[in-house]
Order: sequence, then structure tokens, then C-alpha cells
Amino acid sequence: MKTILVTAAVSLLLALLGTPLIIRLLRRLGYGQPIRLEGLQSHETKRGTPTMGGVAMVAASSAGYVAGHLATHDPMSASGLLVLFLMAGLALVGFVDDFLKIFRQTSVGLRSGAKLAGQIVVGTAFALEVLQHPNVYDLTPADAHLSFLRDFGPAIGTLPFVIWIVVLIAGTSNAVNLTDGLDGLATGATVLVLAAYVLIGIWQERNDCAPTPAPQCYQIRDPLDLAVVAAAVLGACLGFLWWNAPPAKIIMGDTGSLALGGALAGLAVCTKTQLLLGILGGLFVIITLSVIIQVSVFKATRLRTGRGIRVFKMSPLHNHFELIGWADTTIVIRFWLISGLCVAFGIGIFYAQWVQV
Repeated sequence: MKTILVTAAVSLLLALLGTPLIIRLLRRLGYGQPIRLEGLQSHETKRGTPTMGGVAMVAASSAGYVAGHLATHDPMSASGLLVLFLMAGLALVGFVDDFLKIFRQTSVGLRSGAKLAGQIVVGTAFALEVLQHPNVYDLTPADAHLSFLRDFGPAIGTLPFVIWIVVLIAGTSNAVNLTDGLDGLATGATVLVLAAYVLIGIWQERNDCAPTPAPQCYQIRDPLDLAVVAAAVLGACLGFLWWNAPPAKIIMGDTGSLALGGALAGLAVCTKTQLLLGILGGLFVIITLSVIIQVSVFKATRLRTGRGIRVFKMSPLHNHFELIGWADTTIVIRFWLISGLCVAFGIGIFYAQWVQV
């Protein structure tokens, strides 16, 4: 527990005190946010706001993780380092995307195919590595199984597992990216999911099968260190949110949104709660579905009638509510509430297996 507290505190302070330095540096370099010409007029006020703020979160998370372990002399784990690797790798993909937008002064960075290729490369490396690195109990960070509250069903084999994990990683990182459209929205929602993973890691550690197998115990390689990673990213998000709250003085950009999505996906894989992530991150799922519905219905109706029908005034979903007159802060707070309800429901499902009927 001490490592969790120290890590979270260091990450929080580094992000809180370090983000203003990055804001000044980005302003000096002229790395401001480009805005789509066809986008919402209300977003024009964000033009020129320093972007690539995700660098602060990744740096604070990584430094906090290391500092927490050095302070408490706890060893770092393969699982924790792999989740941080996934986070940093996707941050690099996002950084290239953000840099190209700034360099070209357009809202278009990497082409979708190139961005997906970067996610596939990083995701594949992560998926292959989590099947390696057994500990003294012969547990690896993940097994070639599907998981919900724990692994279930027969092993699906290495190739199908790698493909599934890459899909999970790409889907989660893109979902957080789609949610990052209003100041503080994606950051605050991610904080709530990360808090759930701190609790999950602690609970799995207290009910670990490794020392003494017991009913309902968990076969997780490094549950407590995964809680440390979640706390590190959570602390960094809170420190960043201080500066990202409306009106944002810095935007996380794809650097941050892809990194946060990667952290959530990595935690889900290593805690063996892959499908539970869809409930904990329900807000991200809802917003992604709004885009899928909008595009699918528009294309289908345009093929049939020659005139596409839009289900929403604009997607992602938060843009729809902007266009019907909701204030940005109203949308953010209400969407945080939805995210909190999804997290509470997910934690309830996770704990329900321990309730004796």
C-alpha cells in the first residue's frame, strides 16, 4: 500500500508542477492546437492552445512508478513495466500524429492506416511479451485466454490471442481518443476507471492463489504492482486535469488519449479483466458507438436514397449535445456521472462473485 500512495503522490506532484513548464515550452515553440474548418464554431477559442500535453502524463506516470519503488524498495514487475511500455509506445504514435498536425497546421496528422499500423506494432509487441516472463509460480502477465472477471474457457492459442489483444488495444485507445473532445472529459473519465483498477489490483493481491490456493482466488502475476501502475497514471491524470479543466490551458492531444487508452487496455489484460473493461469504460463505449451508428446509418441511407440521414446532429456524442445547446461544463460533468455509474456497476459485478447467497 505504501508504494501505491507514494507513487500516486509523486505522479500527481510531477504532473501538477511539470505541466506549466511544458505549457511554456510548447507556447514558445508555437505548438498550438489546429481546429477543423468544418468543426464546431465554439471550438475556435481552442485554436492555438498548446497540445501534446500527454507527454506530461506519460513522463509523470513513469517517473512516479520508479520513484515509488525506489522509496519503498519494492521490486518492479514485468506486468507493471509492460503496461507502461504499452502506454509509452502508443504515446509515441500519438506524438507523431500531433506533431504532423502542428507542422502542417491542419487537423489531419497521420493517416488512419498509418496510425492503426503504429497501434498494431506496439500492441503486437505487448501481446507477445505478456505471454512471456514467468515468475517463481510459473505465472506470466497474461495467458492465451479470454477473460471477464478472470480467465474463462479453453486457451485460444497464441495467434488468436495476439489478434484479440491488438483489437482490444486499438479499440480502447481510439475510444479514449474520440472522447477527448471537450476540456477535461476524457481525463476525468479515465481517472474513474483507473481508480477501479487500483481497487481491483489490491483485491486480487489479497486473494492471490500463489501462496495458498483458495476458492475464488486469482491467478494474477503481479496484482499489487498493477495497482501501483494504475495509481501512477491516476495521479498524473489528476495533476494534468488541474490545467486541462475548462478553459484548458493545455490539451492532451493524441499523445495523451492513445497513451491513456493503452494504459487501460494493458491493465485489463494483465488483471485478466478484458471484457470487464467494456463495462468500467462504458462512457468510452457509448461515445464510440455514437460514431459507429452515425457513420453506418448515414452511409446506408445515402446508398438507398442518395441522401444520408444523420441520427445525431454531430458525432461523437458530446458534439451532438453541444449543438442542442448544452454548455461544455454541463456535458463534461454529466458524462463524468455516466462514467462513474459505469465504474460502480463494473466494480459491483467484480465483487458480486464474493457475495454468498
